[in-house]
Amino acid sequence: MKLVIFGLTVSSSWGNGHATLWRGLIRALAARGHDVVFFEKDVPYYAENRDLNHLDGATLVLYPDWASVLPQARRHLADADVAMVTSYQADALDATALVLESSAPVRCFYDLDTPVTLDALASGRPVSYIGADGLRDFDLVLSYTGGTALRDLQTRLGARRVAPLYGHVDPAIHHPVPLDEQYRADLSYLGTYAQDRQAALERLFIEPARRMPDTRFLIGGAQYPQEFPWTRNIWFRKHLPPGDHPAFYSSSRFTLNVTRRAMAEMGWCPSGRLFEAAACGCPVVSDAWEGLDAFFVPGKEILVAESTEDVMAALQMSDAERAALARAARERTLAEHTSERRVIDLEAVLNDAIRPAQAAWAERETFAVEA
Repeated sequence: MKLVIFGLTVSSSWGNGHATLWRGLIRALAARGHDVVFFEKDVPYYAENRDLNHLDGATLVLYPDWASVLPQARRHLADADVAMVTSYQADALDATALVLESSAPVRCFYDLDTPVTLDALASGRPVSYIGADGLRDFDLVLSYTGGTALRDLQTRLGARRVAPLYGHVDPAIHHPVPLDEQYRADLSYLGTYAQDRQAALERLFIEPARRMPDTRFLIGGAQYPQEFPWTRNIWFRKHLPPGDHPAFYSSSRFTLNVTRRAMAEMGWCPSGRLFEAAACGCPVVSDAWEGLDAFFVPGKEILVAESTEDVMAALQMSDAERAALARAARERTLAEHTSERRVIDLEAVLNDAIRPAQAAWAERETFAVEA
């Protein structure tokens, strides 16, 4: 298939979770013989933090403005099998109009931020990447979040056909590597600063650091404010490019996963960081949310923490217990949560959507001719 995607970014992993996910998916799509064209608006904050300039086996189109890229987008859509718009795409409404008027057998929307989308709708806030008609005109709506979110996309936004496409990891990039002293930690946390994660981060990371002054804690990420409550045993590494993630995780005895509020409340929304850490052989301590046990077995493949004491107990596990946890999580991840596994799932839902979409398109064309 030829997939034409209008996305937020694949060229920069700075301050977003989209880029790394797309890199893994695109690599797996190309390996399975698919053709991918990814359109990304060339905005300054990603240009200044760009860590990828070329997609192996695919085409990256960085464009300055919508008007200038429109002819090229139309040419690629002319023979596309799948035309896709994603959440937070810089020109999402224009891209949506173009995709919906195209002859692509499957016109798709992929919401990589479904809980944020639904939370905004429930609060009456505008959603910049979804127009007044919602999602009803797309042949397929993919969601990074499963569970009740799929039903809500139908009832609130009119999506006709929905399917989950969860996070994943590319094991060609994320795998165990030798310890790197700059990333050595008893407990690490990798993530962009977010106010709605702060309460959980204080409970599960900062307070354990206060109570365990001889233990080494490490945060990697972007946009942390000066008033962040650092302690003397919390070290900081500003924005790590994906190429450094394996060393980061491989140098941690444990790593912490903290889920954004809207995602935790909705559940069924595993961060790609879970799978990256597990693929690198680093045991994960995670906050609790519905559906987590569908991806990892608590106590055997992942540790679930609700309190400061839970985290402190995890850090006191023996090396043998820690190694068994890491081994089980890595085995589960390589079997079920790789980018290739998600592409196989994607192929299935796209093929299911193509048949009714082609029939609907033929009916529209016949009506147009008769009219």
